[in-house]
Amino acid sequence: MSQSYDFLHECGVFYLSTINGDAPETRPFGAIMERDGALYFSTAHTKSVYAQIKANPHIQIVALKPNTRQWMRLNGKAMETNEITLKQAMLDACPVLQKRFVADSSHYALFEITDKSAVLMSDSGSISMT
Repeated sequence: MSQSYDFLHECGVFYLSTINGDAPETRPFGAIMERDGALYFSTAHTKSVYAQIKANPHIQIVALKPNTRQWMRLNGKAMETNEITLKQAMLDACPVLQKRFVADSSHYALFEITDKSAVLMSDSGSISMT
């Protein structure tokens, strides 16, 4: 697993920012999956985050590891995938999502984070993460 995935998974909650018109908009997320070196998150087609990503795919994720001063900033592009096997893998990796979606739900959106760069910040400085 990548350092970025491991960090986000340990944090449990991370904050995803999108662009809403000309301003940032941030909300908490908790479901993340890594598959073949790629990171994925999901949402519903009915949510504003979906519309914002479709209008501008540039996103930022920030997460703070509980009880530490370590935090991560990840920048990338969110590219939607409709591959049913990946959608099912996300549901298997994050069972809480199964309360809202099945793999072929028409309102279930899965995004791969591409062109990503991540930095881990701490009191001792910053380092790039995989």
